[in-house]
Amino acid sequence: MAQEAWACRPVTIEDAQTVATLASEIWHEYYGALLSLEQIVYMVDKFQSPGAIADQIAHQGYEYYLMQANGANVGYMAVQAKDGKLFLSKLYVLKAQRGQGYASRTMDFLMRLCRERGLGAIWLTVNRHNEASISVYEKKGFRKVREQVADIGNGYVMDDYIMEKEIRETDG
Repeated sequence: MAQEAWACRPVTIEDAQTVATLASEIWHEYYGALLSLEQIVYMVDKFQSPGAIADQIAHQGYEYYLMQANGANVGYMAVQAKDGKLFLSKLYVLKAQRGQGYASRTMDFLMRLCRERGLGAIWLTVNRHNEASISVYEKKGFRKVREQVADIGNGYVMDDYIMEKEIRETDG
């Protein structure tokens, strides 16, 4: 059996529409049990529209990556290096592709990225009611460090845990 070709391909501003299409599909499918449809629509438009993604890449220091298996997009992520740590802003996998090790491969990629750049940790925010994702992050070595409620406008808040994973040279 042939080895699957796996890549985390950097996203350019020209790829913003591709990422936005993935985001809309994944967010509507995944967050329906956690958030209202109105909040999902608001958040996708505010944070994951082509214009928002392009602005994050061009002006806010975010790096987006398409996760690909055999050339097909299976998900995406966004990171931002700041204050000696890597902020994992987004990590989303298409429903049909979950459970195939793509999050683990992505985490390995992020750990290598941190070591190459001399960053000491990866941190993220996760909805406090998103038990499935929290469980995955804990299995990957993340720990809850605090809670955060952030006003995102239009009467909505993000009620999150902040989780962090230290990166050591010996981590594989």
